[in-house]
Amino acid sequence: MTSLVILALGLATAVAVQTPPARQGGAPPAATPAPGGQRQGGGGGRGGLTAMTLSTPAWIDGALMPVKYTQAGAEVSPPLEWTSPPETAKSLVLVVHDIDATNADGTTDTLHWLVWNLPATLRKLPEHVPQGPELPDGSRQISVTGPYYRGPAAPWTGSIHHYVFEIYALDAMVDVKPVGQTVAQTRAAVAAAMAGHVRGKGALVGRFKYAIPPNIKVNDKKEIATPIRSSLPAGHRLDSAVEGAR
Repeated sequence: MTSLVILALGLATAVAVQTPPARQGGAPPAATPAPGGQRQGGGGGRGGLTAMTLSTPAWIDGALMPVKYTQAGAEVSPPLEWTSPPETAKSLVLVVHDIDATNADGTTDTLHWLVWNLPATLRKLPEHVPQGPELPDGSRQISVTGPYYRGPAAPWTGSIHHYVFEIYALDAMVDVKPVGQTVAQTRAAVAAAMAGHVRGKGALVGRFKYAIPPNIKVNDKKEIATPIRSSLPAGHRLDSAVEGAR
């Protein structure tokens, strides 16, 4: 199977009923080759795919992200919670990516956070996960700029961006080191290691863009940068994921 998981590290989910809004500025970037060998389906048995719910107390799915979790604020990772994965789960993978932006090479979307080998028994992440390639629980992390969560920073001159958070339940551990390769190589290696092992998945969407250029002084008092408060078209529900694995 060639089209398993796209956009998030080359992984996609089929957790919701609609597709996310079209990416601004042309066709979407090419995705990392997707893991193969899986079937879409219900239940938690091997070969099936369990729908999980990923959420945060910080914002409603599809709404604006608080400035605190962006580069306009403290840029700390948001608190996240998810429902139980199938009993076959051995580890969890978390992916955060901007589906409206590409990396410098123009081939992949921007990776804001990738955490793998999270314990399968874990049901939440606290706010402000510490930096470092390997965390105390054995999980590993990277982003486009380093071993940490990278907050949103969509420019004020363009359209608001959609940041997709995705949780994957695997029936295996991911034997990929967080150092020694480029971010693109590590991302692709994690995607390859996930091939055929995804047993559950869920997603959450947050939106953000700067309202004014960063570091602009307002009323000669202090520097601020706040998100534009725009809403979705009437009757439109943001999909929490994109076409998924088979």
